Amino acid sequence: MSTPETPLRTTALDAAHRALGATMTDFAGWDMPLRYGSEREEHTAVRERAGLFDLSHMGEITLTGPQAADLLDFALVGNIGSVKEGRARYTMICREDGGILDDLIVYRTGADTYLVVANASNAQTVLDALRERAAGFDADVRDDRDAYALLAVQGPAAPGILAKITEADLDGLKYYAGLPGSVGGVDVMIARTGYTGEDGFELFCAPADAPKLWGALFAAGTGAGMVPCGLACRDTLRLEAGMPLYGHELSTSLTPFDAGLGRVVKFEKTSNGGRFVGRAALEAAAEKAASTPPRKLVGLIAAGRRVPRAGYAVVAGGQAVGEVTSGAPSPTLGKPVAMAYVDATHAAPGTEGVGVDIRGTHEPYEVVALPFYKRQK
Repeated sequence: MSTPETPLRTTALDAAHRALGATMTDFAGWDMPLRYGSEREEHTAVRERAGLFDLSHMGEITLTGPQAADLLDFALVGNIGSVKEGRARYTMICREDGGILDDLIVYRTGADTYLVVANASNAQTVLDALRERAAGFDADVRDDRDAYALLAVQGPAAPGILAKITEADLDGLKYYAGLPGSVGGVDVMIARTGYTGEDGFELFCAPADAPKLWGALFAAGTGAGMVPCGLACRDTLRLEAGMPLYGHELSTSLTPFDAGLGRVVKFEKTSNGGRFVGRAALEAAAEKAASTPPRKLVGLIAAGRRVPRAGYAVVAGGQAVGEVTSGAPSPTLGKPVAMAYVDATHAAPGTEGVGVDIRGTHEPYEVVALPFYKRQK
């Protein structure tokens, strides 16, 4: 959020967004496009064709040095030392008490070089934590938030669009992998990652090159029905795909095991003698989850038309049994949907009698397994 002393930051594509008539919004201190027209049409374009996003608000942090991998293994919960060059891994950074500080993607871009991508709202927190945890390691932690612009092309038509303006081996680029290349005459890192539930690519480039890259992508995608997309449809796309959002499904009050994401915690890693920040608390959380199942993150589909919002109570038999973390109308399903943490006794798909308290009325909802949507490969 901005103040008179700290005005909103703008991306290198601010002029392009305004020229396209985007509705702008304050997101984590950045002036970002919320939508360009209809967010439903933008959502549908990504599901059926392709969408072009500016994600330059994300926080990039580079780690280099002979002990960069050891530092990341100590600072994060994942086994980063096992990531091969050119590959990426989804992981988390936790507090000593196991609470989630952020969820991250870490790319290994060289033998001793890693690119950590944090959520915009947590980038400074992650940077500060990595610098603090770097003590004693032969590694450098560098704030590269101003060194990158980040564009994404997402949707089933994305590979064909990108192939028009690059000679990079897109067919050989696996999910959660990245490689350097040239796209539209711009030097980039091409990553096969995304936050929409569709195939697609995220392109890291120098901010000065972002307008040229945006223009090349726009020109290549117009004939394929690609449209510019804002953050509003990115949220409904990730919701349908069952992907967590920090501040909603993830927070410092939850461990990865509470969030149903204990799989990202790698107790078996051997670097640093197996030590990493939060290990003791996370071992306790894992044991607790095994013996006393915590609330489970589930999907809810409305029987009616009323939309649930974060913080609304999930109810059964007149009692609160959970809480909605994210909710919105689903353009793909044609109904309101939500993600919610629900007591284990009411979390099984098809559990009867579950509803959401929407302004005093208990609206009926169907409990389903996540995700709501999974693309056909």
